[in-house]
Amino acid sequence: MMHMSARKMHVAGALFCVAAMGVALYLQYGLGQEPCPLCILQRFAMIALGTFFLLAAIHNPNRFGQHFYGLLQFAAAAAGIAVAGRHVWLQSLPADQVPACGPGYDYLMENFPLLDAFSVIFRGSGECATIGWSFHGITLPQLTLAAFVVLFLWVLLLQWRVVKRHQ
Repeated sequence: MMHMSARKMHVAGALFCVAAMGVALYLQYGLGQEPCPLCILQRFAMIALGTFFLLAAIHNPNRFGQHFYGLLQFAAAAAGIAVAGRHVWLQSLPADQVPACGPGYDYLMENFPLLDAFSVIFRGSGECATIGWSFHGITLPQLTLAAFVVLFLWVLLLQWRVVKRHQ
């Protein structure tokens, strides 16, 4: 890995995001696990992160561009960590403390201003606290949180290597 170029690291990050989205789509369409509003926000973050990795791989920028893409990647990964972390927290609540189910994602996006809709979605609802699928006792939001942390660390490593290369 120490000999992996920045371009290859961006490609690897993009492929990781594609794989994560592939799993999400398989769970939805193959196994019938409908995503809750927080799941949808996590998908947006993963798609944004994958897009930033892909653009950086295609562009293969100089040092400044690497840092610019790195900033976008950090922001997308941090947003994913925040949403997935909130989702994990909601699922850890005792049943009597889970928020009531609210309106669905589509309804919110069609009938509320964007910031208000995201505020309601981020607070979560009862459907976000439901654990529908797990892998050896690890819930999907926990796996997604781990994926975002790994990707955040990947971006950190990539940025560290860019700095070291230009010293």
